[in-house]
Amino acid sequence: MSGKVLKYLLEKEFKQTLRNPIMLPLIIVLPLIQLVILPYAATYQIRNVDVVIVDHDQSLFSRELENKIASSGYFNTRYHAATQQQGVSYIEEGIAGMVLEIPENFEKDLGEGRPTRLFLNVDAVDGTQASIASAYLNGIIQDFARRLLEEQAMKSQVKAATANLPVMIEAVPQMRFNPNLDYQTYMVPGILALLLTLVGGILAALNISSERELGTLEQINVSPVRKSTYLLGKLIPFWIMGLAITLIGLAIAYLLYGLVPKGSLLAVLVFSTVYNIAFTGFGLFLSSVAKSQQQAMFIAFFFLLIFFLMGGLFTPVSSMPQWAQYITYLNPTAYLIEAMRLIILKGSGFSDLWPQFWATVGFAVLFNGLALVTFRKTAD
Repeated sequence: MSGKVLKYLLEKEFKQTLRNPIMLPLIIVLPLIQLVILPYAATYQIRNVDVVIVDHDQSLFSRELENKIASSGYFNTRYHAATQQQGVSYIEEGIAGMVLEIPENFEKDLGEGRPTRLFLNVDAVDGTQASIASAYLNGIIQDFARRLLEEQAMKSQVKAATANLPVMIEAVPQMRFNPNLDYQTYMVPGILALLLTLVGGILAALNISSERELGTLEQINVSPVRKSTYLLGKLIPFWIMGLAITLIGLAIAYLLYGLVPKGSLLAVLVFSTVYNIAFTGFGLFLSSVAKSQQQAMFIAFFFLLIFFLMGGLFTPVSSMPQWAQYITYLNPTAYLIEAMRLIILKGSGFSDLWPQFWATVGFAVLFNGLALVTFRKTAD
């Protein structure tokens, strides 16, 4: 009986969607507009980038350079590695963003006036952060080299203008995962998460509240339809719409930016599906407690604004204050944005993303449970 009832409810929902002159354009046009405009509208400020130090010299100069990097306020030098490969593993595991390798004879070469070269590996999934952080670090290194030259000039009593002293140290960066440093490439996976959030948070939030205003909810209240079946009939169409938006978004990302997921497409679809179920439940919960469409819209925008601004879409989570970083643990959007970027740009698999996956599953259970509890029927 419940299966037949669910079939009729789904048929009703799809007919309402197809008859709505706004819904279908939103599903098709919204991803196009968002993916074309938003990747070009982001700016970033870089803070607290973790740098792994691979010091082959273990000299006074190398320690001074490390201290200068740490005291800049832009970088943390809490991690050290014995080899470059060990340092790169920190990047691959998402622990650090950069690896600075100091070669042997670093102090000796500088002391004898010979140029030396440092090697820099950078996690370039976030191309903008990688580019700015590399420029910051290179500036710190050049300032360190200039100071050494000035000290040597003073010690040897050479009267020369130090403003045009030659650069003795060169940092050679190697960008990983986003070699061209395209911040559009970095933004696209996050915008896919934004689109799914809008579908679940806005459209679902308006659904039940609109039926309440139109009076059609009263017919459901006096029917023998169980509220779990009724909410499932609301959930499935939005899940299908979310899946369609994900596929359309991936197609647009390929056509406009040449972006092909380096990881599994199945992983992208699974994360999108679970997240869409979670946020559709969130939207249905809001529509259950709101007394009008206007109220549901305001409540949804209140939460969505917080989810977007504190989810790592525009500002890296690591650059936020510590208290704000703790809040992101309660932000479901932050988990999807991180998972999308790691799968699409870095090629991460499920084995790398279990924390994000189970957190998203937890939000799905929580939000849909709240929707089931708060939705009221006069008869079950």
